[in-house]
Amino acid sequence: EPTPPPLPSTAEDIAFAPAWQIAAWIRQGKLTSRTLTDIYIERIHARGSRLECIVTLLADNARKEAEACDKEFAKGKLRGPLHGLPYGLKDLIDTAGIATEWGAEPYRGRLPDSDATIVTRLQEAGAVLLAKTTCGAIAYGDIWRGGHTRNPWNIQEGSSGSSAGSATAVADGLCAFAIGTETMGSITSPSARCGTVGLRPR
Repeated sequence: EPTPPPLPSTAEDIAFAPAWQIAAWIRQGKLTSRTLTDIYIERIHARGSRLECIVTLLADNARKEAEACDKEFAKGKLRGPLHGLPYGLKDLIDTAGIATEWGAEPYRGRLPDSDATIVTRLQEAGAVLLAKTTCGAIAYGDIWRGGHTRNPWNIQEGSSGSSAGSATAVADGLCAFAIGTETMGSITSPSARCGTVGLRPR
């Protein structure tokens, strides 16, 4: 296992650190999930609207999940490498009782009855659901019912899509990692546009 560098002294440097380093700092007891979650929430409040990349910020729920992760860790329970890491979830993926709107106006306010399998598995792995990220309308492009998701390095252009918000959020240090979906470039295209690493499922 690689050795991470020392914990940065600034919240911004922590926010931009790779997920593996953040996970290592949590395992070493140098960083709590609650502190990390608060860093991302503050950045989303400050930067999210400018980038139009967050549909739903789940601040209160994320803080509760983060505190639960910290309590588990204090008792010696580590669920795995994602334990305590806050993540963004493309707004194409169902979350029970939390709006999943597919980026499209006809589905505004749609509330699923159950979680998608990936949401359940990430919860079991100890990941903290921080926010639903923007999705191009019906999984196409970077224009969604609430706006046009931006490339954080050049906000005059869109972030591509359809996993637009997930790529932008990671690129701008708004979450430790994010989940997208891939049909024909929906992960790889926004990752290339925003300068993030995107894993295309096979």
